[in-house]
Order: sequence, then structure tokens, then C-alpha cells
Amino acid sequence: KLQFLYLIGRDRVTLVKPCAASALTMVAYPSKHIVVTVRNHVATIRFNNPKRYNAWGPVLMGEMMESLGVAADDPAVKAAVLTGTGDYYCSGVDFAGSFSLMKPSVFVEKLAAKNEALFEAYIAFPKPLVAAVNGPAIGACVTSAVLADRIVASPNATFHTPFHSLGIVPEGCSSVTFAERMGEPAAQRMLGAEGWKPTAEEALAVNLIHQMAPDQAALAEVAQVAAEELVASGHVPRTVADASYAAHLRQVNKDESRALAHAFLSSAFLANQEQFFGKKKKWQMAMLFKTLRLTRPLWKNI
Repeated sequence: KLQFLYLIGRDRVTLVKPCAASALTMVAYPSKHIVVTVRNHVATIRFNNPKRYNAWGPVLMGEMMESLGVAADDPAVKAAVLTGTGDYYCSGVDFAGSFSLMKPSVFVEKLAAKNEALFEAYIAFPKPLVAAVNGPAIGACVTSAVLADRIVASPNATFHTPFHSLGIVPEGCSSVTFAERMGEPAAQRMLGAEGWKPTAEEALAVNLIHQMAPDQAALAEVAQVAAEELVASGHVPRTVADASYAAHLRQVNKDESRALAHAFLSSAFLANQEQFFGKKKKWQMAMLFKTLRLTRPLWKNI
């Protein structure tokens, strides 16, 4: 197995790999909220912001997408694993931290583009990809995991896609991939009004995940082995092997992303956020969403 040395800088980590001719090849990964390790040609990309439950804020999300791109281009990396630090895999996308005040029409365009780019990073990844879900997973990190080639999970993992209760629509191609993976009844349980949040054991039973680790401590090795087995078998991601399927997913992603952007400006979503912040006694935010909801007829077409 190859050995690697990581040179830690202020904002990046540089992976230094020994070559046959004793020269050094240097591959730079972002490192503020991402930690990357490489073992036996498998790059493990770990979300590293446990204080925020590894929420995908703009920095972490950008670094994750960049890391996937670096791993895709690195000939020494044959597969990748995504996982989280601490108790959570990821608590969802922090869109509130991604946007400032802007015209609704501009907001729709920016959000649709950001959302589409997020899932395109998964669709376009040309090597075997494993999601190692180490704890609760919410929203986009669940739908993106289904775009990976394998999902392995610790026993304490849960999978929650609360789009209906939030007043928004499915994203991450989940309107297609969930039914493909689990069948329509289980897909609707997760995406629809029930908002079913399966445990790892339940997720395994409906084929949402491929394997459950015996315990939390074993997850990293289970994911490593899964990635190495995919490489050894010559596995090619479906989005690489089937161009028509990849084109289909890209169109679904585009359509879902635009629908999602519009849903974030809907009365249902604004009312949901008003109630959410009210329950948390964050009155300023609750009043903001109430004001947006009540004045929506005045600004929705701007």
C-alpha cells in the first residue's frame, strides 16, 4: 500500500505522493471544512465541521465539490469515499448562509444554478463513489448519496428527506432515483407527506443502502473495502457507462433545481420557516419570514 505525506497549509492540504523516479507529484485538496486521506488508491473525503453537524454551508459544499474534482483528475486515485466527522454525516444544506438579499428573480437563478452544480459533481464523478453514512443524514446529503455507487452506513445512521413538511420539492434527482432504488411505495414514504425517516436497518431492508457496518468504529474499514472491491471488479459508474441515463439525470437535476428555487419563495415554505423559528423563540427570524409571507404578492414577480 502506498504511503502519503500531507503538508498542511493555512487553507489547503497538499498530498505528496512518492513516484517511481523519486520525483514528487503534488495534488492540492481544500482543507477548511474537508479532510482528505488516501489509502490504497481510495480517497476518503470527510466533512469536517462537527460543530455545525457537518451542514453543507457554502465553504464546505464548495470544498467537497472541488475535492471530488481533484480526485476525479488524479490518476493515482481509483475510487472515493464520502463520510462525516462526529455524530452526523450531514444535517443538510445551509442555504441561509449562501445568499444575501437580492431580487426574487435573481435568487431563483442563483439557487437553481448552485443546486444543479452540487448534484452535477456526483453525476459527473467518473470513478467508483461510496457514501459512508456515519450518523443522521438529512436532505441533500441523502439524495446525493443515492447518486453514489454504494451506500454503507453505521447502525446509528438515519435518512431523512423532509421536503414535503418544509413546503419544498424533491431534489438531487430523488424524484427518479428513489423509486429506482427502493420502489415507488418506499420512495413516496420518504419524499411524501409521511416523511418516513428510516434507520440504517430499515434502509437496508428497502435497498436504500447496500451494507450496514457492525458498529460505528468499523464503518471506515467497511467503506474502504467496498471501494476497493468496486475498483477490483472494474466497476464503471452508470452515469459513465450509459450516456443516455446520464443525460436523463442531468435534465431531472435541472428541472428539480429550478422547481426547488421557486419553492423556496412559496407561501408554504415561508410559513414553515415562520413556525420553525417561532418554536425556537428566534423572534427576529420568525418576523422576517412572516413579513415575507404577508408581502409576497408585492414582490413575487420582481
